[in-house]
Amino acid sequence: MRTVLVIAGTDSSGGAGLARDVATLARLGVEAQCAVTAVTAQTDREVTAVELLPPALVQAQIHAALATRRVAAIKIGMLGARAIVEAVAEAIPPRARLPLVLDPVLSATSGGVLLETEGRTALVALLLPRATILTPNIPEAAALLAATPATSAAEIIGQGRALCARGAAAVLMKGGHASGERATDWLVTAEGGVHELSAPRLAAGRRGTGCALASAIAAGLAADMTLEVACRRAKEHVTGLLRESA
Repeated sequence: MRTVLVIAGTDSSGGAGLARDVATLARLGVEAQCAVTAVTAQTDREVTAVELLPPALVQAQIHAALATRRVAAIKIGMLGARAIVEAVAEAIPPRARLPLVLDPVLSATSGGVLLETEGRTALVALLLPRATILTPNIPEAAALLAATPATSAAEIIGQGRALCARGAAAVLMKGGHASGERATDWLVTAEGGVHELSAPRLAAGRRGTGCALASAIAAGLAADMTLEVACRRAKEHVTGLLRESA
C-alpha cells in the first residue's frame, strides 16, 4: 500500500486538518504518516485555541516518518508560523524525489488566522518553489499574491500563472468561493497548460473540503497518476462528500 506523509495541524472537531486528511487517504486506499504542526481547539463556528508545536519537534516527526517506510508523496496543510515553515522546508526532500501537494491554510472556515503574515511570506519563498501543486482557493491565492480576489475566469487563471511564476510546478485554483451554477477549478501548469475541472455547484457546505481535496490529490500522485487525473479524481471525491452532506 502506498504511503503519504501529511504535515498539518489537528482539529478537535474532526472536520478538518489531520483528521480529514487521514480519513480521505484511508477512503482512497492509501496509508498515512503524520507530522503534527499545531493543535487547535475548534468547533464548526469558531477557533477557540491554537498551540503550535516546537519547530524542532516538527522536523523530528518528518525525519522519523521518512525513515520508517517509503513515502510516495507529501501533503502539507496548516503550518502556523514562519519558524515551522522554515523547519519543514529544511526537512522535506526536493520535489524531484517526492511529489509535494501544498495546501496554503491561512485561516479557518470557522474564523481565525492559522498562518501569520511572516509565515505567509516564508511559505511563498521557501515552499512554493518546492510544490508539485499548490491548491489555493480564491481568497488564499489573492493573499499570497498581495492582490485583490479574482472575480472572473481570466483573473483566476492569471493568478494561477502568477503563482507558477513564483516557483510552483502547477496550481489548482479552487472555485468554491466563486458564484454560478458550476463549481469550476482551474489547473494551471508552469508549462502554460490550463485545464478546466467543473462540477455542479451544490447547496451543501462542509468544513475540511480543502484538506480532503489536497489529500486526495496526494493519494493520486502516490499511485502514479498524472497530475490532471489526480486532480479530477480528487474533485470527484470532494463532490461526493458534499452530496453526502446535502
